[in-house]
Amino acid sequence: MATSLSVLHRTPTALAALVLCGLCSLNATAQSALPSVVVSGRMAETPVDLSGFGDVPLHKLPMQANVLSLERQKDAGVQRLSDLTSFDASVSDAYNAAGYIDYLTVRGFVLDNRFNYQRDGLPISAETALPLANKASMELLKGISGMQVGTSAPGGAVNLIVKRPTLNLSSATLSWRSDNSVEAAVDMSRRFGSSEVFGLRINAAAAHLDPSLRDAKGQSRSLAMAGDWRISPDTLLEVEFENSRQSQPSQPGFSLLGNTLPDAKNIDPRINLNNQPWSLPVVFDNNTASLRLQQRLNLDWRIQAHLGVQHLKTDDRTAFPFGCYDAGTEIHYADRYCPNGNFDLYDYRSENERRDTTALDLSIDGKFATGSVRHELSAGVLSTKYQSRYQQMAYNPVGTGNINGQLITSPAPDLYDGNTNLDQRSTELYLRDTIAVTADTRVWAGARHTRISRDSVVTDGSSATAYTQSFTTPWLALSYQLGPQYMLYASWGEGVESALAPKLPRYVNAGQALTPLKSKQSEFGVKSGTTALDWSVNWFDIERPQWSDIGPCDVDNSCERMSDGTAHHRGIEAMSDFKWKDGGIVASAMWLKATREGSATASINGLRPTNVPNSNFKLQARQRIAALPGLTLLAGLVHEANRMVLEDNSVSIPAWTRVDLGARLEQNTRYAQLTWRAGVDNVADTRAWKESPFQFGHAYLYPMAPRTLRLSVEFRLP
Repeated sequence: MATSLSVLHRTPTALAALVLCGLCSLNATAQSALPSVVVSGRMAETPVDLSGFGDVPLHKLPMQANVLSLERQKDAGVQRLSDLTSFDASVSDAYNAAGYIDYLTVRGFVLDNRFNYQRDGLPISAETALPLANKASMELLKGISGMQVGTSAPGGAVNLIVKRPTLNLSSATLSWRSDNSVEAAVDMSRRFGSSEVFGLRINAAAAHLDPSLRDAKGQSRSLAMAGDWRISPDTLLEVEFENSRQSQPSQPGFSLLGNTLPDAKNIDPRINLNNQPWSLPVVFDNNTASLRLQQRLNLDWRIQAHLGVQHLKTDDRTAFPFGCYDAGTEIHYADRYCPNGNFDLYDYRSENERRDTTALDLSIDGKFATGSVRHELSAGVLSTKYQSRYQQMAYNPVGTGNINGQLITSPAPDLYDGNTNLDQRSTELYLRDTIAVTADTRVWAGARHTRISRDSVVTDGSSATAYTQSFTTPWLALSYQLGPQYMLYASWGEGVESALAPKLPRYVNAGQALTPLKSKQSEFGVKSGTTALDWSVNWFDIERPQWSDIGPCDVDNSCERMSDGTAHHRGIEAMSDFKWKDGGIVASAMWLKATREGSATASINGLRPTNVPNSNFKLQARQRIAALPGLTLLAGLVHEANRMVLEDNSVSIPAWTRVDLGARLEQNTRYAQLTWRAGVDNVADTRAWKESPFQFGHAYLYPMAPRTLRLSVEFRLP
């Protein structure tokens, strides 16, 4: 694999020629080819594990969710978690930089990477670069997820589904992406033993990363194995692990230039402001494993024990721009860059960060009846231990940079600043019940009771804090089936978040436990599912209390972190999956009214949050070409409305639209099944500000990536 990568890296046109040769040879092989593989499964028939209601298909669930299948990921060239933003209108970017952690906004709320992510239903930390080579699908649950994942930010949750052993499978993929990124991957699965009771699946991938963004070369690799043992027809044991590493410089954002929003058309999106000679890559080392035992007791009842462990190590390093002091005017710009494009540059290094998660879930689920009322019940207990360990870190001024990327500074790696170590233990008791009151009416009820204990201390041993909290997050829904196709539903639920005030000297309550934030959501919707068309329309209303800093926060003991008003998000979502014999269109839209209410700072009440568009539209289309057997043309469209840059809503970035095109060609030869894929992302090479995160008290701007070409060929043995 390493040799192939090296050759393709030196001659990137090799893979392009390989793909073009495959396209050109289509007519020569069409007559002898076997029927090509057709992906025709209905999205709405897919169960959503993250829902908590077992194998209930999506179109029968009283909630909104999306499942991104492996084939859709391949066709769109998905590489990282943030690529979910291209598929669902409810999802948008939230400080997504090349070479760094992925952040998602769902329904206008940023998901918490510590609590809103799962892997095969067990909690994980997403404060890393999550590998996707061994993932079969990605599930997105939209709306408050307190019943499903306990303490978490409102908006939604994400669950990564691991590839498991299947029938015999042998495939290899080579891919190239401009400017010069090359990846090789293999996926192999076998069943063996008497009656094929044992299964094994291996996924391996390695990549040379050389994107269009300059000064961002890196490498990534991953190795994953999943095995199972069908001990008996009623007993299944599954074990799997994955190891991955990514090393790549990250990408700081641009910003306002004084009081001016720079024109994105005049900014080169290939400039990386993290381009100092001393800039080091961000390195993510991940090890994750799980063990799951499922035992069927009878036709109606099953028990399960599921253990998962995750060990993360991160070296977080960057030349970081933050604010600016303009010597000419003697103005200090605390949350933006100077009018001439200068900025204050810092040497940031936080090395050997370690985050460990261990989770054990014990559950039982089954069916029973009380008189004429049928129940589908699941109950369980989840015990989780999370530990984070940090070293002293550097955040030292090194001089001045400029958005042209041409000013050079000297490093300052001395470790002067402290960090906060955390130990958290939680026990969660959960219960869910689907009650079939009549043939058409169902009541869906659930609750999760969580008890957490947290201990934290600064890395120098100061400011030790310990506290314990308990809370219950209920959820209730009612659905009514209007004939075989249409379902009406209404739901209500709660979520909760818990945190400490930052351990910084400017806070009078530094290190103290804050009052938990209890979010509430109401949702009403209608769904329809047929072989030709799946669609849904829903309205949601989320209220989330907000933590704010009350006071100037400019000197020690000058402000207090406390609850201050609410964020109120109301919106309408619409989704359709329209299918015909040789093609289809998947489209989604969201209209969102997100405002701040009841804040002690009256000037921000009624204003929109930063970096949240108030409307989105996403579309993916596919069409098989009858004249060229095996060829499917693909197209994608993403439109996002304007976003606010500053909290006072005085500056916003314009709306933008991106068009992506692609093609998939399937061929069966005597020796292998071949799938050729080609794509052009951002066909028009649109220049725009993709997002405007207000992060760390600073306004940042991220440009849309320039036109990007991608090519791949997948070899699968018949």
